[in-house]
Amino acid sequence: MKIFLKIWRQKDAKSNGKLVDYEMDNVIPHMSFLEMMDTLNEKLVVSGEHPVEFDHDCREGICGQCGMMINGRAHGPLKNTTTCQLHMRSFKDGDTIYVEPFRAEGFPIKRDLKVDRSAFDRIIGAGGFVSVNTGQAPEANSIPITHEIAESAFDSAACIGCGACVATCKNSSAALFTSAKISHLAKLPQGQQEAHKRALTMVAQMDAEDFGHCSNTEACEVECPQGISVLNIARMNWEFLKGNILK
Repeated sequence: MKIFLKIWRQKDAKSNGKLVDYEMDNVIPHMSFLEMMDTLNEKLVVSGEHPVEFDHDCREGICGQCGMMINGRAHGPLKNTTTCQLHMRSFKDGDTIYVEPFRAEGFPIKRDLKVDRSAFDRIIGAGGFVSVNTGQAPEANSIPITHEIAESAFDSAACIGCGACVATCKNSSAALFTSAKISHLAKLPQGQQEAHKRALTMVAQMDAEDFGHCSNTEACEVECPQGISVLNIARMNWEFLKGNILK
């Protein structure tokens, strides 16, 4: 396959960036998108150019580190797929592919396609914890939890924090990410003690990080690699309102 790339190149957060054209010959359809980017970087290094910087780690769709806008969509054209799990067979010979970083006030660009997503860490740190008694581990069945509640909590906890929800939202809202982190603890008995305070502090931190407001377009759920439901946002709003009443 022959692929034409238009990749965003930016030296640092303060510099102006631009799309730079690259041409890739002999792209193998079974390559992952990141393997194709690796091949491009090998060519750039050999020619004495600076390689394209992008985030990645596990390359198994687990860690949430990879993330880029591919032809205007977070993680590319496939639904519920991370960038590292996208393969070049999703494109055609002769295609032109636009590759840009996730764009949001809360995700400042560090270089090229690499963005700073530490805002997510600060949101979690604002309230993503539970109070438990230290010492010997409790017996597994001492706190009965129904299968439905456990599965629902696991569905919320499946969020990998990649930031696709923010990147695809027209308001750059982090509501889906924040609500998933609030919901998976709020649904379990262990998370009840701080439930009200957690919702208030995490939402406040989300706002402080300059993320936009949710306007219920549900684009976040469509692009989320884990298919996190927007029902988590409804749960977050409920916990937030309850926290304001009870504080």
